[in-house]
Amino acid sequence: MRSSASTVSALFERVDERVIHFLSRHGIFFLRISLGLTFVWFGALKVFDVSPVAGLVAGTVYWMPPERFVLFLGMWEILVGLGLLAGRFLRITLLFFLLQMAGTFLVLLVKPEVAFQGYNPFLLTTEGEFVIKNLVLISGGLVVGSTVRSRRSVSRTLGRVRA
Repeated sequence: MRSSASTVSALFERVDERVIHFLSRHGIFFLRISLGLTFVWFGALKVFDVSPVAGLVAGTVYWMPPERFVLFLGMWEILVGLGLLAGRFLRITLLFFLLQMAGTFLVLLVKPEVAFQGYNPFLLTTEGEFVIKNLVLISGGLVVGSTVRSRRSVSRTLGRVRA
């Protein structure tokens, strides 16, 4: 007869296997969708001129008319978000994604007084935190990008099966 500890352990193992299977099967899909929604949302805030970071963006890219640049950036972000949501043309979508993300780090170079407390790189301001959190978004984009080739090979395989 099994002990209650081994029964609980076996139950935990079965649940753990199912959860891990679900995560490995669907996690990247959810990551792609959440990145897409985030980009559409942040882009729409800029397009409708209600973004709390519009001033930061406009002040960072001082060599362009601020209203035009914020609008352009908002439309860029919406397109990236739609590309991520659709899951089509991911290579070009992720290229635009990474270009936009790289641009966010300009704040650290062009406006260090805005990003750091007393110019200390270890003491971030709210704006600095806003920029640094983009490292997580970039990592998410890289994970989604790691699936591009496998998605294509799955499509080719399905095409051969159907033919």
